[in-house]
Amino acid sequence: MAKKYIDIPTLKFQLYNVHDLQSILSSDYFGEHDEETINLFLESIKDFSDQELYPVFTEMDTQPAYFKDGQIMVHPVVGTVMKKGGEMGIIASPVAMEHGGLQLPLAVHTTAYAIMEAANNHLLGYPGLTLGSAELILSFGSDELKETYCPRMLSGEWAGTMCLTEPQAGSSLSDVATTASPQADGSYKIKGQKIFISGGDHQFSDNFVHLVLARIDGAPAGTKGISLFVVPKNRIKDDGSLEFNDVITAGDFQKMGQRGYCTAHLIFGESDDCRGWLVGEPHRGLKYMFQMMNGARIAVGRGAAAIAMAAYHASLEYANERPQGRKIGGSGKKDATSEQTLIVNHPDVRRMLLLQKALSEGGMSIVMQGAHYHDKMASATDPKEKEKYHLLLEMMTPIVKTFPSEKGITSTNNGVQVLGGYGFCSEYILQQYLRDMRIFAIYEGTTGIQSLDLLGRKMMMQGGKGAHLLAQEINATIMAATAYDELKPYAKELGVNLKRIAEVMEYLGAFAQKGDFERFLSDATVFMDFMGTIVGGWQWLKMATAAKEALVMGNTTYDAVFYESKIHTMKFYFKYEMQKTPGMAEILTDDEVLTVAKGEEVIV
Repeated sequence: MAKKYIDIPTLKFQLYNVHDLQSILSSDYFGEHDEETINLFLESIKDFSDQELYPVFTEMDTQPAYFKDGQIMVHPVVGTVMKKGGEMGIIASPVAMEHGGLQLPLAVHTTAYAIMEAANNHLLGYPGLTLGSAELILSFGSDELKETYCPRMLSGEWAGTMCLTEPQAGSSLSDVATTASPQADGSYKIKGQKIFISGGDHQFSDNFVHLVLARIDGAPAGTKGISLFVVPKNRIKDDGSLEFNDVITAGDFQKMGQRGYCTAHLIFGESDDCRGWLVGEPHRGLKYMFQMMNGARIAVGRGAAAIAMAAYHASLEYANERPQGRKIGGSGKKDATSEQTLIVNHPDVRRMLLLQKALSEGGMSIVMQGAHYHDKMASATDPKEKEKYHLLLEMMTPIVKTFPSEKGITSTNNGVQVLGGYGFCSEYILQQYLRDMRIFAIYEGTTGIQSLDLLGRKMMMQGGKGAHLLAQEINATIMAATAYDELKPYAKELGVNLKRIAEVMEYLGAFAQKGDFERFLSDATVFMDFMGTIVGGWQWLKMATAAKEALVMGNTTYDAVFYESKIHTMKFYFKYEMQKTPGMAEILTDDEVLTVAKGEEVIV
């Protein structure tokens, strides 16, 4: 039996009580599903995770992916995940039924993947990127591309990837140099290199369907000249057999963490025989790719939250088993003759454990909020409603990606500290969680990139309409919380922070209006921390309100201790995290500028 690596009751509490899955299931689009069938699906996911994923988690770290004879070799469980992923509907769960999917709400898909990622975070990128690639083809590809590739991808027979980053360009997609030359048969010759391609090659898929950003000959410079192509590792001949498409795997990047999740360096067209097929219209590739990028950003946040939750349970288990030291008595002295106490009884250890709980569960709730908006958008029939939830999802996406990944590092780092010296030893799992977690703040756009997106684009889009809608959502939670005397002080504090956001934006917006965009965006990462902390407070107030309502109404789905723990953790979050927002606001509105380069460098 696997150790407890995820709290299923907490995930279900968030899914059903906090984020109101029933309102999603009542729509026509998701009406084929009900709570009973969803719970059966989640139970099958937990059994699969216990039996197949968790047992090899440490093994995948000690026996990492490696490059040999032109191919990346990965752990055999990758083949199991891709095969079972197709059979169980893991890959196709959110895909529309008309395309062979289960048409499950993204919130349910998110819950299922969170369970699996908490069990073994090295594995879910393989089916996850395959799903994202297939969805992109289904959204923008021709009927021929859909029919040729998607069924085999959704079944797990073929894998999918996204190929953006190049050696000379990094995250600057305007500098993409991979070329695409039109051919008489309608295909394009692809030539270039891509690096950091997650799941880009291994021995357990017959084919890899790479979605590649490239420039058609003569295309405009910058992002406006980028197109999107399907570039399979092996192209399909007229008789249905496969032939090599001149996509060479040049190596695998060896990493600090997630060592079982391969990261390929790919070379396209070294022998001038790599063919790609255009997705959608020329020069609109980056716009199309944003669908997959945004989906991947939500997935990154989900994975980070899942790791942080798993790390919390590992450190909590240790704290409940490890005797060390003695409690301080009423005299202020320790009785050296008394028995040692478990370290969970020491206030500072409890502080670290509560911080882990607050950041990990708060992070997961932020991810679920984003999934909820996606589902509301997908099921809406009124165009105005669809636009509303689209804007809310746009607002949330950079926070969904960043809060769990950045706060997850803090959370997991505290887990190592709970174990003391043992936390630094490879015998214990916390050090692996910390190494695995560290990449999530870099995946799919670094924290700096997400912060520029939040402040520079999302807060300003449509004249601040998205930000206004998000404020309305937060205000609705504040109003609901004020029904309970115990929660009123926290509702009031969240309201104060909403005003604080408006004050910060008024100050920073003045620089944007003057055209001083470098100054406007110079502290974007501080702004992300500021906003993320407040959004985290919003999620904890939502959880506490749902818990309080359950206690008052006598809801026995979970016991009273469960509900009280949510309220207690909310109070902890507001005391230890929300108290940081005034200081961040002061930094953001300080007239002194220390990071914008002006003239001769002084220090850097």
